[in-house]
Amino acid sequence: MPDTGKTVQSQTSLRDASHLPDAEEVKAFMDEAIREAINGMEEGGIPIGSVLVRKGKIIGRGHNRRIQFGDPTAHAEIDCLRAAGRLRSYKDTILISTLMPCAMCAGATVQFGIPIVIAGENRTFASSSEFMQVNGVHIVDLNLDECYEMLAQFAKEHPSLWSEDIGVEPSYEPQ
Repeated sequence: MPDTGKTVQSQTSLRDASHLPDAEEVKAFMDEAIREAINGMEEGGIPIGSVLVRKGKIIGRGHNRRIQFGDPTAHAEIDCLRAAGRLRSYKDTILISTLMPCAMCAGATVQFGIPIVIAGENRTFASSSEFMQVNGVHIVDLNLDECYEMLAQFAKEHPSLWSEDIGVEPSYEPQ
């Protein structure tokens, strides 16, 4: 059985985070992810948005479409990756999302070797940031109130939809 420490080390060495954008670029890309989240909300969905960036340009964008498509896998990050299309390599990309990725989206991030994830917030629910870090992904949590408040308001107004999205049984109050 191989040493798991070496496995993690080899995965970590494959991820180069040297192409981290400057603060102005991060803000511009996050603004685009927020626009995607608003688009999702306007469509009647959950307000989470994401963009995939390569060499300073957005190559994919998406938002959570679980409700709109009736598809449990249609999270913002997955929608964004689908929009980017098939890429030979993700090693020089950056995934930017209004919410820190869940286990499914973190799995896709690790699977495709995306080296950097920048999230608008990591307060709304227990994310998979630690899993990504252990697998060599450079994590940046901007802790933006704008992202947190948009999703917290949605969760307050639509608790059943939010519970469904994060895979938690909704709690029902007797009437």
